[in-house]
Amino acid sequence: MGKAGQVLRQVLEEYEVSQYSLAAALDIERNSVYRWANEKSDPSGETIVEIVRALKTLHPLAAKAFVERYLGEEVKDI
Repeated sequence: MGKAGQVLRQVLEEYEVSQYSLAAALDIERNSVYRWANEKSDPSGETIVEIVRALKTLHPLAAKAFVERYLGEEVKDI
């Protein structure tokens, strides 16, 4: 599976955001977040945007870290 889940898991752990709180902010079941964070499935591009928005409400620094780590070099010079 892809990089999004790995980055998501790291950010959730580092910023102490629970999978449950992210799922609640996204209005989805926690097992979806679990599958992404454990690289069992990948979130869609649209869902990535929703994850960033949800993280911004829960922990803005976590949202920033997720975007920087996920997009990395792609947004560095923008």
